[in-house]
Amino acid sequence: MSNPLQLSIVNFRKGSYIIVEGKQKADSFYIIRSGKVQISKEVKVVEEEGGDILGPGDFFGVVSTMSSHSHIETAMALTDVSLISVHRDQYWLLIEKNSPVAMKIIQGFSRKMRYLDEALTRQTFKNTASPETSHLFKVAEYYARQNQYNQAYYAYYRYIQYCPQGEFINIARERMAKIHPYAKVVNIDKNSDNFTRVYPKNTMIFSENEPGNELYIIQKGRVRITKIVDNNEVLLAMLKTGDIFGEMSLLENKPRSASAIAYDDVTLLAVNKANFQLMVKNQPQLITKLTQLLADRIWFIYKQLANTLMLDPLGRMYDALMIQLEKNRVPIEPSSAYTFDFSPKDLVNMVGFPKDQGNQQIRKLFENKKFKLMDNRIFVSDVEEIKKQAEFYWKMEKIERARRQSSMKL
Repeated sequence: MSNPLQLSIVNFRKGSYIIVEGKQKADSFYIIRSGKVQISKEVKVVEEEGGDILGPGDFFGVVSTMSSHSHIETAMALTDVSLISVHRDQYWLLIEKNSPVAMKIIQGFSRKMRYLDEALTRQTFKNTASPETSHLFKVAEYYARQNQYNQAYYAYYRYIQYCPQGEFINIARERMAKIHPYAKVVNIDKNSDNFTRVYPKNTMIFSENEPGNELYIIQKGRVRITKIVDNNEVLLAMLKTGDIFGEMSLLENKPRSASAIAYDDVTLLAVNKANFQLMVKNQPQLITKLTQLLADRIWFIYKQLANTLMLDPLGRMYDALMIQLEKNRVPIEPSSAYTFDFSPKDLVNMVGFPKDQGNQQIRKLFENKKFKLMDNRIFVSDVEEIKKQAEFYWKMEKIERARRQSSMKL
């Protein structure tokens, strides 16, 4: 006997607040039956794609509910509204009973992810790559200069495959022939019938800017997600067993926004578009996990975008560390120590500072005696210190913003 889907109808009068930004316990999201809802944020990090006014059929509160993080927006009833309330634990049942709703949410999330990722790239990495497939040649050249021949060979191969009339086609062929003896590349001609893929350590799964039509579920090992920015390889994420990646290209038929490289020996399950449609209908728990993953990423990007708007550079460092604590669900308890799984250089890359400015702010950060460097990773002896400093700098930020607005009115 299957579990019953229990949805509740809730009504709000015009002018009522439905959800409030920063509220911690987000356990339900809403689908609008009738009326209009306005979405707002304390710090408007980016213009919302599709606007701030939502109507029947639209949904809100999903990011915070499905990621189990605090709300990233405030929702107010512009008119009297009637809403369907969906509890987090009921989501997989909603998918089972109504897969089109799940597809609408996932596709909406995917569009928002792409939109926010592009906005973050513009804000943090000013000189970023073009979305053209010809950029594959620059990716290959970067890895060739670093003597990382597995990645270089893969990107040259893809450049030749997708840009057969490209400007650098002959150079790419020469470089490939030269590094071929030193390069290990697997699954280069992806067989759509072979859904289990094995990638040895340090081999490339896909390159930024290549077309993609599969998402991947990690069965074993870890995967690095990276991007070449200003002739540097920036680490965007380290994924582990059970994680899903590559979903945006599958859902939107757009080029890969970053590269995926096997950090260990990795086993992946590849899912193409046809299989994905079957998954939505037949594996609601897996689709729930994908929704949670996308929600978590969107929450994280919103926080990163807000961080780019903070004027004080040291404040941005503290806020970036606070975002990492929240992302990793680290309890903020008195005198509780924590070691971040990244180096000071990685922190500089996260906030997008030039090297000189970044090193200067790192020195200031380590003037705080509660911070140390341990095995090239950032250690803090009291996580409450990070929360205290981040809140202080955001308070100063709001005072400065209010001062500027009042001076503009004079």
